[in-house]
Amino acid sequence: MNQVDFLRRMIKENNGLILARQVREMNISDKCLSKLVKLGEIERVERGIYVLTDVLEDEMYILQVKYKQSVFSHETALYLHELTDRDPLHYSVTVKTGYGYSKIKKYGAKVYTIKGELYNLGIIEKKTVYGNIVKAYDMERTICDVVRSRSRIESSIFNSSLQTYSKSKNKNIPRLFEYAKKMGVENQVRHYMEVLL
Repeated sequence: MNQVDFLRRMIKENNGLILARQVREMNISDKCLSKLVKLGEIERVERGIYVLTDVLEDEMYILQVKYKQSVFSHETALYLHELTDRDPLHYSVTVKTGYGYSKIKKYGAKVYTIKGELYNLGIIEKKTVYGNIVKAYDMERTICDVVRSRSRIESSIFNSSLQTYSKSKNKNIPRLFEYAKKMGVENQVRHYMEVLL
């Protein structure tokens, strides 16, 4: 199998998306990417990011490839955990305080910041609707985030997501209160859970 055919196979196995970095790691010439672009089989959507022309772009995955320090949070994490059925108009991400996030905002994302010691709390991997793996906060961290940022969350999304979480078979109340304590929202989370549970 020649390099171009091998690259075609790799792109299909990678949900229609390939990074120039991945191509180089496989010791495939950049010329193979250029050839597939010229043939109209793939297109460059961002610097170093290519997708099959007949595949919809996975914007969540692309955002995180471009901005590796971003973690999907708040409304976007609610959506990934199926705690809301509202497809986010703008992706919500969290970065460490001090991280330069102006480019992420220009990309159209809603950016939240958190101090370094809380940044990693509850990071997990989730699949996007296109099957790509992205970093997001787990359900309990997400609930703490939306309670902490309630004034920036639409009230209907806030209320329905808390209700959906309270009914979830996958909820972990001890973890929720552990996170709430670390994030300084223990009283508020306890209040909402006492009403809903």
